[in-house]
Amino acid sequence: MTIINLERITRIYRTEEVETIALENVNLEVEKGEFLSVMGPSGCGKSTMLNIAGLLDLPTEGKVFIDQIDTSGMTDNKMTEFRNKTLGFIFQSFHLINSLNVIDNVEMPLLYRKVSEKERRRLAKEVLEKVGLSHRMNHYPTQLSGGQCQRVAIARALIGTPKIILADEPTGNLDSKMGWEIMEILHKLNEEGTTIVMVTHDEMLAKETGRIIRFFDGRRIE
Repeated sequence: MTIINLERITRIYRTEEVETIALENVNLEVEKGEFLSVMGPSGCGKSTMLNIAGLLDLPTEGKVFIDQIDTSGMTDNKMTEFRNKTLGFIFQSFHLINSLNVIDNVEMPLLYRKVSEKERRRLAKEVLEKVGLSHRMNHYPTQLSGGQCQRVAIARALIGTPKIILADEPTGNLDSKMGWEIMEILHKLNEEGTTIVMVTHDEMLAKETGRIIRFFDGRRIE
């Protein structure tokens, strides 16, 4: 079953002086349970595509179907709610809040769902155990290594039990050993049924996933 379907996606960024075509007529289908890598040179549209698939950006033209739902007619509030329940995000720069400890960072997505404090804490401990960081839950991001910060980011992505995880260069700021450790976590999540779409520059890591697609100058190439 197709869980992500991008139909004829074009994304154009305009200023008064410049028009930049970030994506042009891109079609993509991702099957439920797939682990897909997206590759291409810097500036080719990979992250733009991921942001559109994650409903963080809107296409100039085309339609986005997530879990067989047409998202084009959604209000901002409905899209935010849908994104929070369906999608999990992992970014290269972690996007952790340094003033919050690990467990508070992980709980953040559940605040938007009005989950009770007791239940948030239980679920956060559960996902931190899953990524091997239960012993660091009271530490702050500045007290952690890069690999540990990325594990926190993965736990935060997991706490809402998303059907899809979108990962933008999740190993980009890590050394090779830490990178492979993060990949092991992602593979385990995929084996448990989570669909994963990962943007990466690392050919070796990409070859460990089920399928690779490539972009060049805003277009998907074969």
